[in-house]
Amino acid sequence: MSDSLEVEIGKLLHERRLRLGLAESCTGGLVGHRITNVPGSSDYFMGGVVSYSYKAKVAVLGVSWDTLHAFGAVSRETVLEMARGARKLFEADIAVSISGIAGPGGGTADKPVGTTWIALVTEGGEWTKRFQFHSDREGNKAASAEAALQMLLDYLMGRLDVMRN
Repeated sequence: MSDSLEVEIGKLLHERRLRLGLAESCTGGLVGHRITNVPGSSDYFMGGVVSYSYKAKVAVLGVSWDTLHAFGAVSRETVLEMARGARKLFEADIAVSISGIAGPGGGTADKPVGTTWIALVTEGGEWTKRFQFHSDREGNKAASAEAALQMLLDYLMGRLDVMRN
């Protein structure tokens, strides 16, 4: 039986002495919850922010009002700014951010329910990926958290360059 994503991630972060910070929106802290379920995670997990509102994204993470008004909370531009802000706030080596439309409402033709953007930012690069999940609210949140953890593991395993922006 293989380890969970968060256990594998924890081993790699610990071995490499890397610090992780998170900025979550639609997942409501689910990624941080999973990371902190691993004993010893305080060695590498610096903290996370649940920035659900526009105001929180601006005040806590330094996301630009202009970005939010031009692209919306669920966008490549916003998750990049969220991750940059989390990396700075927590003095982390790696930051991951998630913003999406969990549902059942809130979707549009361009951004239907289940649309989720995830960003990963390090000193050496920035990556983003758009996902489209097709579940209920709880399922979309769980899928978003799983995708964020998988993206982080892919980065740590050197498999993220194909997604580089």
